[in-house]
Amino acid sequence: MDRQKLVAALRDIVGEANVLTGDALVSRLTDVWNTDTTVAMAVVRPQSTAEVSAIMALCHAQGQTVVPEGGRTNLVRGTEASPADILLSLERMNRIGEIDRASRSVVVEAGAIVQRVQEAAAAAGLRFGLDFGARGSAQIGGALAMNAGGIQVLRYGAARAQVLGLEVVLADGTVLEHLTAYTKDNTGYDLKQLFIGSEGTLGIITRARLRLVPLPKTVETAILGFHSFSGVTHLLDRLSRDLAGTLSSFEVMWRAFYDMNTAEGYCRPPVRRGLPYYVLCEAEGFDEVRDRELFEGIIADALELPEELAAADAAVAQSGRERADFWRIREDFEAESKAFPAMAGFDISVAINQMAAFGEALGLVLPERLPDFLGWHIFGHVADGNLHVVVGLPDAALKPAANELVYGLVKDMGGSISAEHGIGLSKRAWLSHSRSPQEIAAMRAIKAALDPKAILNPGKVL
Repeated sequence: MDRQKLVAALRDIVGEANVLTGDALVSRLTDVWNTDTTVAMAVVRPQSTAEVSAIMALCHAQGQTVVPEGGRTNLVRGTEASPADILLSLERMNRIGEIDRASRSVVVEAGAIVQRVQEAAAAAGLRFGLDFGARGSAQIGGALAMNAGGIQVLRYGAARAQVLGLEVVLADGTVLEHLTAYTKDNTGYDLKQLFIGSEGTLGIITRARLRLVPLPKTVETAILGFHSFSGVTHLLDRLSRDLAGTLSSFEVMWRAFYDMNTAEGYCRPPVRRGLPYYVLCEAEGFDEVRDRELFEGIIADALELPEELAAADAAVAQSGRERADFWRIREDFEAESKAFPAMAGFDISVAINQMAAFGEALGLVLPERLPDFLGWHIFGHVADGNLHVVVGLPDAALKPAANELVYGLVKDMGGSISAEHGIGLSKRAWLSHSRSPQEIAAMRAIKAALDPKAILNPGKVL
């Protein structure tokens, strides 16, 4: 079947208006981070699982490659296509079902925006535990396909922990539906976990039954500065032990990142600048008086510890506005984008007891091996082992050298080159730094079994 006949057949499935080609792609960006025009044979926008199944059956029969896409907020070129590929957008499949209060769950279509799911859950007095900066544009299907993490993994787990059941369309159009409303299901292989984190290379997630939890009634937020990383880990231990499971976020920022974001013209510094490490921590509970007293007591105690463990300065948010100001320091990247003409960004994991050593090693090797660098930042979720690293560069041509340097340090420390953003195309060459040849061979075998013609998101991950 030639290209024109294939596009016509796709229009027969989803309708004329839902197959975009040629000039219709000119104003469509590749993704949030890549402002180049979308490149593809066509963008196809189905509205149902049946249509996705028909599309995949057609493409499988023709050996036609298909790149599934969600909100296009991924950071690893995970939805990049070629002129020979079909882009399959799930944006029209965005329905959110009725909240099941008894099982504390909800069935949503893959194109539903994460923030809309959060809002629907909150309206029912419940919470959807997945949260990250792109909540307003990221889609559930993409978040699950990438096993997204975010700021509340410590308490609720990453994307895979939010899923009770999935509906998936395989490469040949076969539909697997297992949207269970219960947690305990020990009936053989847990197939849903194959597709969560597979980046659309094994199947297309079309619906999910998501786990919900009770909506907290209180929130307590603090920022503390420390002279030593030992103080950071001591505070994490104390909060985890004594807050009775209400600690939801524990973010750490190295000095350069905090100082840049609190410089004049940006965020107001709630604690003094110039300290080596800063912690932004948050607890959410259900008892307004007790929760605040307990949280403030632990923060006060942190100031009175022996010098090697003590917080050098601390501030507790006294209002919703102050809480938002604290989080802005961690989530605002305006200063960084202005300071660095080009950036090499990394999303890594190392053991908590190696994080300080990683930062020290990075500070030593950058001047030696990349003398033209403009600065470096580390911040991240720490409690789950995840650090985000940014190296400022005068020119994007230096990114490969920065990649080799940072990923080399990660390999030496037995870490992960991707904590929560996936592999895509950007990290494919470095996968062997974190996975053995045997593991990669097993991944290839699974790919070959589920997608023997290699038509799903070709070239990504493997």
